[in-house]
Parts: sequence; C-alpha cells; structure tokens
Amino acid sequence: MICGSANGILDHVISQDVVTFTGSASTGKMLKAHPRIISESVPFNLEADSLNCMVLGTDVTPDMPEFDLFVKEVQKEITVKAGQKCTAVRRIMVPENRVEDVQIALGKRLASTVMGDPNVEGVRMGSLASKDQVKEVRERVEQLSKQQEIVYGSLDKIEVKGQDTERGAFFSPILMLNKDPFKFTDCHSLEAFGPVSTLMPYKTTEDAIELAKMGLGSLVSSIITADAKVAREYVLGAANMHGRILVLNNECAKESTGHGSPMPMLTHGGPGRAGGGEEMGGKRGIFHYLQRVALQGSPTMVTAITGVYQNGAKQIEKDVHPFKKHFEELEIGETLITAKHSVSEADIVNFANVSGDNFYAHMDSTSLEGTIFTQRVAHGYFVLSKAAGLFVDAKKGPVMLNYGLEECRFTKPVYPGMTIGVRLTVKEKVDTEKKTEDDIAKGIVKWLVDVYDETGETVAVATILTMVKKLIQN
Repeated sequence: MICGSANGILDHVISQDVVTFTGSASTGKMLKAHPRIISESVPFNLEADSLNCMVLGTDVTPDMPEFDLFVKEVQKEITVKAGQKCTAVRRIMVPENRVEDVQIALGKRLASTVMGDPNVEGVRMGSLASKDQVKEVRERVEQLSKQQEIVYGSLDKIEVKGQDTERGAFFSPILMLNKDPFKFTDCHSLEAFGPVSTLMPYKTTEDAIELAKMGLGSLVSSIITADAKVAREYVLGAANMHGRILVLNNECAKESTGHGSPMPMLTHGGPGRAGGGEEMGGKRGIFHYLQRVALQGSPTMVTAITGVYQNGAKQIEKDVHPFKKHFEELEIGETLITAKHSVSEADIVNFANVSGDNFYAHMDSTSLEGTIFTQRVAHGYFVLSKAAGLFVDAKKGPVMLNYGLEECRFTKPVYPGMTIGVRLTVKEKVDTEKKTEDDIAKGIVKWLVDVYDETGETVAVATILTMVKKLIQN
C-alpha cells in the first residue's frame, strides 16, 4: 500500500499484478490508460470521486423524526474527515417548499461543529490533509460560486480550537445554494474535495431522480423518507447511476451505518464518474486480488484436486463407521451406505403428530386432485430426519454436534410403501483454530446426504455439517 507519490511504479507492473486506485476521476483515468496497464492486461480497480447526493423525501415535514435525521446525516457527511472521503455528500436535494427549513436547521448544526485539534475536548472536525488541499478546495469553491451562492461558512474567516489557523490546513464547512440546478449545472460535475456541499430544490421525486443522475455516476445516494412509495420510485429511478443507495427512516436509524459507511460485506462501488470499480470491503474484497481458474475433468479427478467431493465422483466404502473417526482420519469421498427403511402411513401420521405439520398433502388423500401427488406423501423433513436416523452412529465418539444444514432439496415424492436408503459421503473438511488454549481441537466436516429410493433415484439431497474432534489435541 502506497500513500502519496508513486511516480514510475506502473512502469514495472506485470500481468500477475493488480492495481487498486482511489482518488480523483481524472487521475484514475490517466493511470488506467497507462501503456503498461494496457499491454500487460493488468486488472485495474478504480474508485474515483463522485458527486454523491442525499435526498429529502417529498413526504417529510419539519415535525417528523425523518427531518431531524436528514439534517443530522447531512451535517455528519459534510464534516466527518473534513469532507475528504469518497462517499461524502456533495449535493443536497430538498423539496422546494422545505429549502428554507433545511437551510436554517443545517446552518445551526454546522455552527455547533467545533473545528480544531482533535485532542481537545469538544472538537468535532479537524483539518484537511494539507495546505495544497486547502488551495485546491478553495479554487473549486470559487469556481462553483460563479453559479451559486455561499449561504453558510466563509473562505476567509475560520475559528478553531487548540490550533493555529495559519499553521493548520483548516477549512470552514461551506454550504452553497443553487436555486436552479437544472440550469446551473457545475454542481453536478465539479467536486470540491472538502467540507463543501450544495443545497438545491426539486419539485417532484421524478425531478430528484433526474438531478441525482446528472452526477453521471456516484458511489452512494441516500433518500430519507417515511413513505415506501417515494422510496421505491426513487430507488428504481436512480439505481442505475449509483453503486449503493441508503433508504433511511426513523425505523432503521439506530441500526444504520449511515450514508458514508457501508457494511463491509456489501458489493458496492459506482458506475461512470465514480470510476466503474468496486469498493473492496470485507472478506469479499480479498477475492479481487486472487487469481481464478476454471477446472475441467472427471468428478473423481476434480475431487482429488480440489479436496471437495463432486457429485458422481468415486465413493470409498470402509469398514469403520465414519462417525467413529476423528477429523484427521476422515477421507474426502469416504462413503457410508446405510440400511434401508420402508416408509409407512404410520410414519407420516406420527411425524405429523410430533411436528404439528398437518399439511393436506400429508394428511388428506381426498384433497390431492389437481396436485402433483398421487397419494399421501411423506413430509420432506421426515425423509431427512429418517435419513439422519439411518446414518447416525448412536454411541459417543469424535462427532461432537450437528453444526447446520445447507443446500437441502426434496427432489421426488416419497409415498407409503417406498423404501429409502442413504449414501453419506465426506464432502469437505474445514479446519478451525482453537479459540483458547483449553479449547478442544476440532474441525467442521461437510457431509453429502443422498437419500434414494428402491429404484436408486434420489428423493432428497442435502449437505449437513458436523463438528468433529481432532485426534491430536495440541
């Protein structure tokens, strides 16, 4: 990871490298067009700046909690990191009859934001990254001022706490007002990368959608509304120009990570101006840096290479029940062929009594006309439960517990008189680390459960997980 100048580094990349860039759109496009990137076909993930917007729904009035949420969220997104982050709000879209209310309320919140040394109690906003950034942001504000007016903040007067304004790279929060954003459009293309945002009116949700899309691609947009119809209209209209959309209301406010803080497991980024890449959050972000290869071969060969059992691969039968084996002793493809069980009407009735599942297909043979069933059918979960009864070894052994169930499917009806059996196969082994020194050494084993009938045809298939002790406890 390189922060700052990296002149010449792209001259040395090869096809095995990956470049991830975050910064201005102009710099990103220049780097993406670098001859070496093109000639070596180097994967290039570009997360560029974007004119992110927040929209106040047409339904929201000043007496609603959503109004206060909106003002609070906008103020936070202007001031956090002094507005120097890719997801910061740059455009604030408000119904035309609420502009004055929002301007007054937002001005009060911005005025309460103390700038200065973050080590000083009460300080909520620090400086920009450098004096050069101050100069750049000031120039952008001056450009934007040709088409809109500053209604809060100053380019010259700054009050800070615990620091010297001459020495520090401080910049006042700037709120601008664009009274006709369809006519004066610089706010949709010029980004001041600091605590700067533009307030603009709109008439209808359709207008808000059009204004949002005039940013030509953004990382994130937020709409604050209590009306599901307003939210749906906005999301469906604006989604194609945004990597992420936050719908915020009073119901989800306490749990929301906010406009500028996506959950790390989300796939998000932004089209167009935002760079066309993805933000690499959470575990899934690692995949971007891994090579991928498609593998073809017989199921048995692919199983041997990957260490994950593939349907149709050779199954290995052994004399010892697999539940009597420790984690290290189990072999991928090892299979237990169980005894069989003939399903009866008594099974169906008993399972219905235990489970409380009296669905008509199981209990009422007179209601089957027009269905796929020809007679009363066994519960799918009975079939799965009976399968467990057939393959489980009852005595205490290395298997500690059932850890879960994945990919369960019931593929063929099971009627009274049919006979079922199970092929239980070690599908995958997942090693786990001890959480404490005294913890039991163990791993997770995934088993392929193939339930079949007297014709050999599969009637149910699932993957179950068990926690299995290791032979060596160290």
